[in-house]
Amino acid sequence: MEGEAKSIEVSAPIVEEAIARGLAELGKAEDEVEIEVLTPGSRGVLGIGAKDAVVRLSFVEPKKAPPLEESVEQIARDTLQELLTKMGFKTQVSIRPEEEMPQDEDAPPFILDVMGDDLEILIGRRGQTLQDLQYITRLIVSREVQRWVSLVIDVERYKARREKSLRQLAQRMAERVSFNHQPVALEPMPSHERRIVHLTLRDHPVVTTKSVGKGEQRKVTIVLKVSGS
Repeated sequence: MEGEAKSIEVSAPIVEEAIARGLAELGKAEDEVEIEVLTPGSRGVLGIGAKDAVVRLSFVEPKKAPPLEESVEQIARDTLQELLTKMGFKTQVSIRPEEEMPQDEDAPPFILDVMGDDLEILIGRRGQTLQDLQYITRLIVSREVQRWVSLVIDVERYKARREKSLRQLAQRMAERVSFNHQPVALEPMPSHERRIVHLTLRDHPVVTTKSVGKGEQRKVTIVLKVSGS
């Protein structure tokens, strides 16, 4: 991409010297510039009436490419890495490859994977500490980029394993309800885990789900669909 045209005018007793001075000033080779002789100059008679030669050297200064804006994913990764380091954890934070991301319509825009040794404390009971870490990171990153960022953090693939386990559990319990026509209440779960169960069974032909209870005791109950619904 072309940048801004730049030119200088240089004078010297003779054209060749003026050109040499101009090239030295610009730090360019002769084939990198356009040279226009404005005044050829003259020696005069016995030095009387002598005029300097004047030349104009022009070139197009390449336009500097703007630095690439750091992506939201990179900002989030660096933010989480710095946060964990300050907390005293030796971890490696990476952006989960696109080919390993969930493909359903409710999948997050990106997932930050945290790997390291002895990171159970970052997960916490029922993954609550991990949810808190995710919330804090979202706030910091959203403030940095001036918009809300819906990132997901996973520690040692805990969430991936837990989601797989919950989906399998939901399917098994749905089969049980379908067979004996009796509702099944699952263990109390945080909201993001209840959501996994709801999404897993939302298109089930026989059963449906609902959340009951309050606070930490809120749980998913799987029941038969009402006839005709």
